[in-house]
Amino acid sequence: MTKLPKNVRIGRNGRVGILKKIPRDLWEHPQYKDRSKVIERSTGAINVTEGVKIARAMLEDLEQEFASARSELPVIDHETPLGSIAPQEERPSPQLRDNKEIAGVRELEEDASKDERRPAPRRREAEITRRDILDAAMEEFAAKGLSGARVDAIAARTRTTKPMIYYHFGSKEKLYAAVMEEAYGGVRSKEQGLHLDALPPEEAMRRLVEVTFDHHAEHPEYVRLVSVENIEMGRHITGRQSLVERNAIAIQTVSDLLERGAKAGVFRKDINPWHLHFLISSFCFMRVSNRYSWRAVFDIDLWDEAEVPAQRDMIVETILRYVKP
Repeated sequence: MTKLPKNVRIGRNGRVGILKKIPRDLWEHPQYKDRSKVIERSTGAINVTEGVKIARAMLEDLEQEFASARSELPVIDHETPLGSIAPQEERPSPQLRDNKEIAGVRELEEDASKDERRPAPRRREAEITRRDILDAAMEEFAAKGLSGARVDAIAARTRTTKPMIYYHFGSKEKLYAAVMEEAYGGVRSKEQGLHLDALPPEEAMRRLVEVTFDHHAEHPEYVRLVSVENIEMGRHITGRQSLVERNAIAIQTVSDLLERGAKAGVFRKDINPWHLHFLISSFCFMRVSNRYSWRAVFDIDLWDEAEVPAQRDMIVETILRYVKP
């Protein structure tokens, strides 16, 4: 009598099934938590002898897949919360991709923070982790640019791991793009939060310049990121429609403000909105970007706390005089 291998079942309909639990070292890993499901495989109706041969081949195939999956797992960091472990940078083998019924094999197809089926605490955990990564990456990219920055260094600045960075962002280039979006989005969000349409035109213009000045002073990493990207001739952000749309809001904000002021008779009617945006940005940007060169060649500290209020007032008054009829 032919003996069936362990974990092999043949049903009444003649179909062969393989019952194979995930190995203990995979099952205990946070990535596979609560996924100790039985894996079932079946073929068409066959006799027992053929079923044994096929079943043994299927078992060998499963062992190879488990070995491949095991090799992709990072070392468990017991100080890292469950759910924060992700696959290594290398892509899964075609064999793994073709066998999605294997429990626990690369089901990370979407950012966990966007999965509404997950419990709210897990989503919040993912959002916190993503925020932590973005903050650390902004510092690293601002200091070294895209080419000089290292994902290992970014991970060292966070409470998470290198695999988790790839889980959330996919690659260093995509992380850099997300950082640039974040950098531009910061100043745009502050502008939108001013609700300038609720203020008289002159007061609104004053607030716009003051907030722009303060944002550049408080976020020198933004200035460094933009400076580095210009050295790279903008090649990493060119063609990103989301950036174009986001920054178009800045020009529209200035345009609406100039139009209101012109109708009220307090602003000139011939001012190009992007010229004014250029003027405001230039003043605020230069005092941050040229801080060290000015100190070296002029022995002037543009960040001298005693001088900052005067610089701020000077820029505000310059803009207000420029827009007056």
